[in-house]
Amino acid sequence: MLQESRLDAAGARFRKRIDAGDFWFERIASGQTLRIVDIEGNEAADVLFFSAADPAERYSAVDTVRGQGNIYLGYGSVLLSTRGNPLLEITADTVGRHDTLGGACAGESNTVRYAHDRKCMHSCRDNWMFAISQRPEFAVSKRDITHNINFFMNVPVSPDGGLHFDDGISGPGKYVELVARMDVLVLISNCPQLNNPCSGFNPTPLEVLVWDE
Repeated sequence: MLQESRLDAAGARFRKRIDAGDFWFERIASGQTLRIVDIEGNEAADVLFFSAADPAERYSAVDTVRGQGNIYLGYGSVLLSTRGNPLLEITADTVGRHDTLGGACAGESNTVRYAHDRKCMHSCRDNWMFAISQRPEFAVSKRDITHNINFFMNVPVSPDGGLHFDDGISGPGKYVELVARMDVLVLISNCPQLNNPCSGFNPTPLEVLVWDE
Protein backbone atom coordinates (compact mmCIF):
# COMPACT_ATOMS: atom_id res chain seq x y z
CA MET A 1 0.00 0.00 0.00
CA LEU A 2 1.30 3.42 -0.96
CA GLN A 3 0.91 6.34 1.41
CA GLU A 4 2.14 9.89 0.81
CA SER A 5 3.56 11.90 3.67
CA ARG A 6 1.85 14.96 5.08
CA LEU A 7 5.17 16.50 6.08
CA ASP A 8 6.74 19.38 4.17
CA ALA A 9 10.47 19.12 3.53
CA ALA A 10 10.77 22.86 4.21
CA GLY A 11 9.80 22.18 7.84
CA ALA A 12 12.42 19.50 8.50
CA ARG A 13 14.80 20.22 11.36
CA PHE A 14 17.59 18.28 9.64
CA ARG A 15 18.38 17.39 6.05
CA LYS A 16 21.44 15.64 4.65
CA ARG A 17 22.55 13.98 1.45
CA ILE A 18 24.31 10.60 1.76
CA ASP A 19 26.66 10.23 -1.17
CA ALA A 20 26.86 6.98 -3.14
CA GLY A 21 28.64 4.32 -1.08
CA ASP A 22 28.75 6.49 2.07
CA PHE A 23 27.09 6.03 5.49
CA TRP A 24 25.08 7.98 8.07
CA PHE A 25 24.95 7.16 11.78
CA GLU A 26 22.83 9.32 14.11
CA ARG A 27 20.38 9.29 17.02
CA ILE A 28 16.66 9.87 16.46
CA ALA A 29 14.53 10.77 19.48
CA SER A 30 11.23 9.12 20.29
CA GLY A 31 8.46 10.87 18.36
CA GLN A 32 10.72 12.22 15.64
CA THR A 33 10.12 11.26 12.02
CA LEU A 34 12.86 10.03 9.70
CA ARG A 35 12.48 10.07 5.92
CA ILE A 36 14.91 8.21 3.63
CA VAL A 37 14.77 9.37 0.01
CA ASP A 38 15.92 7.45 -3.06
CA ILE A 39 17.07 10.52 -4.98
CA GLU A 40 17.71 9.00 -8.42
CA GLY A 41 15.88 5.69 -8.03
CA ASN A 42 16.97 2.04 -7.86
CA GLU A 43 19.37 2.60 -4.97
CA ALA A 44 19.43 0.44 -1.82
CA ALA A 45 19.61 1.73 1.76
CA ASP A 46 20.93 -0.98 4.09
CA VAL A 47 19.77 0.14 7.53
CA LEU A 48 20.34 -1.00 11.11
CA PHE A 49 18.29 0.22 14.08
CA PHE A 50 19.27 0.06 17.76
CA SER A 51 17.78 1.23 21.03
CA ALA A 52 19.77 4.32 21.98
CA ALA A 53 19.53 3.32 25.65
CA ASP A 54 20.97 -0.14 25.08
CA PRO A 55 22.25 -1.13 21.60
CA ALA A 56 22.01 -4.80 22.63
CA GLU A 57 18.30 -4.23 21.93
CA ARG A 58 18.12 -3.88 18.18
CA TYR A 59 15.94 -4.50 15.15
CA SER A 60 14.76 -8.09 14.80
CA ALA A 61 13.70 -9.33 11.38
CA VAL A 62 12.37 -12.53 12.96
CA ASP A 63 10.08 -10.79 15.44
CA THR A 64 8.96 -8.17 12.92
CA VAL A 65 8.04 -10.70 10.22
CA ARG A 66 6.23 -12.89 12.75
CA GLY A 67 4.44 -9.94 14.33
CA GLN A 68 3.03 -8.58 11.08
CA GLY A 69 2.61 -11.88 9.25
CA ASN A 70 4.40 -10.54 6.18
CA ILE A 71 7.96 -10.94 4.93
CA TYR A 72 7.95 -7.47 3.34
CA LEU A 73 7.86 -4.10 5.05
CA GLY A 74 5.63 -1.24 4.02
CA TYR A 75 3.15 1.36 5.22
CA GLY A 76 1.91 0.42 8.70
CA SER A 77 4.75 -2.00 9.50
CA VAL A 78 5.94 -1.82 13.10
CA LEU A 79 9.62 -2.65 13.44
CA LEU A 80 10.10 -4.79 16.54
CA SER A 81 13.24 -5.15 18.60
CA THR A 82 14.93 -8.30 19.86
CA ARG A 83 12.97 -7.75 23.09
CA GLY A 84 9.64 -7.44 21.30
CA ASN A 85 9.37 -3.67 21.71
CA PRO A 86 8.36 -1.27 18.91
CA LEU A 87 11.39 0.59 17.61
CA LEU A 88 9.79 2.51 14.74
CA GLU A 89 6.67 2.47 12.58
CA ILE A 90 6.47 3.13 8.84
CA THR A 91 4.02 6.01 8.49
CA ALA A 92 4.52 6.89 4.82
CA ASP A 93 5.84 4.93 1.86
CA THR A 94 5.80 5.71 -1.86
CA VAL A 95 7.59 2.51 -2.92
CA GLY A 96 5.27 -0.26 -1.72
CA ARG A 97 7.53 -2.85 -0.14
CA HIS A 98 11.00 -3.22 1.32
CA ASP A 99 13.23 -6.23 1.96
CA THR A 100 14.15 -7.58 5.39
CA LEU A 101 15.51 -11.02 4.37
CA GLY A 102 18.34 -10.41 1.91
CA GLY A 103 20.99 -9.25 4.38
CA ALA A 104 23.84 -6.96 3.43
CA CYS A 105 26.83 -7.21 1.14
CA ALA A 106 30.22 -8.05 2.64
CA GLY A 107 33.59 -9.15 1.34
CA GLU A 108 32.72 -12.76 2.12
CA SER A 109 29.32 -12.70 0.41
CA ASN A 110 30.78 -10.92 -2.62
CA THR A 111 33.26 -13.78 -2.93
CA VAL A 112 30.61 -16.49 -2.59
CA ARG A 113 28.07 -14.87 -4.91
CA TYR A 114 30.35 -13.47 -7.58
CA ALA A 115 34.09 -14.17 -7.73
CA HIS A 116 37.20 -14.30 -5.56
CA ASP A 117 38.47 -11.03 -7.00
CA ARG A 118 35.37 -9.23 -5.64
CA LYS A 119 36.27 -9.78 -1.98
CA CYS A 120 38.04 -6.44 -1.62
CA MET A 121 35.24 -4.42 -3.20
CA HIS A 122 33.60 -1.89 -0.89
CA SER A 123 30.56 -3.25 0.98
CA CYS A 124 27.81 -2.30 3.42
CA ARG A 125 29.51 -4.23 6.19
CA ASP A 126 32.67 -2.16 5.59
CA ASN A 127 30.57 0.97 5.93
CA TRP A 128 29.04 -0.22 9.20
CA MET A 129 32.40 -1.20 10.70
CA PHE A 130 33.86 2.19 9.84
CA ALA A 131 30.79 4.02 11.14
CA ILE A 132 30.86 2.38 14.58
CA SER A 133 34.58 3.12 14.85
CA GLN A 134 33.84 6.80 14.22
CA ARG A 135 31.05 7.07 16.80
CA PRO A 136 32.28 5.30 19.97
CA GLU A 137 29.84 7.36 22.06
CA PHE A 138 27.00 5.21 20.69
CA ALA A 139 28.55 2.05 22.21
CA VAL A 140 27.67 -0.10 19.19
CA SER A 141 30.14 -2.94 18.66
CA LYS A 142 30.82 -5.49 15.95
CA ARG A 143 28.65 -8.05 17.72
CA ASP A 144 25.64 -5.71 17.42
CA ILE A 145 25.72 -5.80 13.60
CA THR A 146 22.98 -8.33 12.90
CA HIS A 147 19.60 -8.02 11.12
CA ASN A 148 19.20 -5.12 8.72
CA ILE A 149 16.50 -3.71 6.46
CA ASN A 150 17.11 -3.08 2.76
CA PHE A 151 14.90 -0.12 2.00
CA PHE A 152 14.08 0.25 -1.73
CA MET A 153 15.57 -3.18 -2.48
CA ASN A 154 13.60 -5.80 -4.42
CA VAL A 155 14.23 -9.35 -3.19
CA PRO A 156 11.36 -11.59 -4.31
CA VAL A 157 11.00 -15.05 -2.82
CA SER A 158 10.56 -17.96 -5.25
CA PRO A 159 7.97 -20.73 -4.69
CA ASP A 160 10.75 -23.01 -3.43
CA GLY A 161 11.89 -20.45 -0.85
CA GLY A 162 14.88 -19.01 -2.69
CA LEU A 163 15.79 -15.33 -2.77
CA HIS A 164 16.43 -13.34 -5.95
CA PHE A 165 18.09 -9.94 -6.18
CA ASP A 166 16.13 -8.15 -8.89
CA ASP A 167 15.89 -4.64 -10.31
CA GLY A 168 14.50 -2.21 -7.77
CA ILE A 169 10.88 -1.12 -7.76
CA SER A 170 11.72 2.35 -6.47
CA GLY A 171 12.12 5.47 -8.59
CA PRO A 172 13.55 9.00 -8.44
CA GLY A 173 12.36 10.88 -5.39
CA LYS A 174 10.53 7.96 -3.78
CA TYR A 175 10.84 7.60 -0.04
CA VAL A 176 9.99 5.75 3.14
CA GLU A 177 9.13 7.56 6.37
CA LEU A 178 9.32 6.20 9.91
CA VAL A 179 8.32 7.52 13.33
CA ALA A 180 10.55 6.50 16.23
CA ARG A 181 8.68 4.76 19.05
CA MET A 182 11.72 4.98 21.34
CA ASP A 183 15.06 6.78 21.16
CA VAL A 184 16.90 4.94 18.41
CA LEU A 185 20.27 4.87 16.68
CA VAL A 186 20.03 4.74 12.89
CA LEU A 187 22.94 3.38 10.86
CA ILE A 188 22.51 3.66 7.09
CA SER A 189 24.85 2.29 4.47
CA ASN A 190 24.14 3.73 1.04
CA CYS A 191 24.87 0.43 -0.67
CA PRO A 192 28.03 0.49 -2.83
CA GLN A 193 27.17 -2.83 -4.51
CA LEU A 194 28.27 -3.02 -8.16
CA ASN A 195 27.58 -6.71 -8.75
CA ASN A 196 23.80 -7.03 -8.55
CA PRO A 197 20.84 -4.86 -9.57
CA CYS A 198 20.06 -3.56 -6.05
CA SER A 199 21.86 -0.31 -6.91
CA GLY A 200 21.34 -0.54 -10.65
CA PHE A 201 25.07 -1.45 -10.92
CA ASN A 202 25.66 2.27 -10.32
CA PRO A 203 25.23 3.49 -6.71
CA THR A 204 23.57 6.90 -6.40
CA PRO A 205 22.90 9.31 -3.51
CA LEU A 206 20.27 9.06 -0.80
CA GLU A 207 18.86 11.81 1.39
CA VAL A 208 17.66 11.80 4.98
CA LEU A 209 15.30 14.30 6.61
CA VAL A 210 14.20 14.50 10.25
CA TRP A 211 11.18 16.25 11.73
CA ASP A 212 10.37 16.86 15.39
CA GLU A 213 7.08 15.68 16.92
